[in-house]
Parts: sequence; structure tokens; C-alpha cells
Amino acid sequence: MSPARSGPRWMRLLGGALVVLIAVLGWWLQTGPDGSDDESRTPGDASTTYLGSYEQLDSGDAPASEVPAPSAEADEQRLGTDPESGLAWVDVADLPAEAEETLRLIDDGGPFPYERDGVTFGNFEGLLPQRARGYYAEYTVPTPGLSHRGARRIVAGDGDEYYWTEDHYESFERIVR
Repeated sequence: MSPARSGPRWMRLLGGALVVLIAVLGWWLQTGPDGSDDESRTPGDASTTYLGSYEQLDSGDAPASEVPAPSAEADEQRLGTDPESGLAWVDVADLPAEAEETLRLIDDGGPFPYERDGVTFGNFEGLLPQRARGYYAEYTVPTPGLSHRGARRIVAGDGDEYYWTEDHYESFERIVR
């Protein structure tokens, strides 16, 4: 092989390697070093995929659990902000009906309508109190009329605290429960 031909072949191989490297780097930056999905979350124990509707969940023989009413102390707290997180309080009654249903499913341990429900929420935005990785889990709150998960989520902490976001982690409110 002549030196003139090896140069372009060498450059083609280097170019191909660079394309692969850029693709891997892009994937890594999008998913994070742990290899989780586009929301940089690692899979949790919740792997049940439920493709039916919420109405189908309610049609079973088991009675639906009710979301507990907020206490008088929680009502007072809701008038201001949560002292730990600095976030405004929001009452369950002020959330969309789908959020109340998602809270009920969390309380019941599922089944959840989306495979990604229950996965670790990494708090990469830094809007929630800093905790060890795995402390927070996220759950989808369906948006009527959308054919995908949408932007609404409830994030649950291991200390039984719950946070609401309707804009895919751009902002949060602490749920009074």
C-alpha cells in the first residue's frame, strides 16, 4: 500500500472513531454517568408497565384508598413556605384530579401507568433539599389529551414528603398531606 493511500484511510478511520466518540459522549451527557434515560434517573424497583386507563384501575374489586386530609398544622404551614425546602405549600385539593390519583397509587404501591414511575429522581436541578442519591422517586401525573407522559410529576421523598411540578422540574411546590 502506498503512503498516499494510507493517509486517507487513516483519516477515515480516525473520523469514524471520532463520530463514535462524539455519539457516546452525547449519550453520556444526556443520560448521566449511570446510563439512565433522558431524565438522568436510575431505574428503581418499579418496573410494572400498565397500559390501561385510570378508570380501569378503579374498576377492580379492591376499594380505592383515599388521600388523607391535611391536618390543622399542615393547613397553617400551607399559608407560607416549607421551612426546609423554601418551597410554597400546595394542598392536595388544589392539584389536578390526576395528581390525587397518582398519590393514591403511590400510597397503594401501584400498579403505575408508566414504566418509569417509581424511578430515582436525581434532583439535578437542585430545587429540592439535597439528599443522598435514591432518596427521591418520581411519578407521572398524566395530562389529559396527551399521548405521552407530559411534564407533570410528583416526586416522593423517603421521609414521606411529596413535591408537585407541572413543568418537568422547572419549579416545585411542597404538597400538604
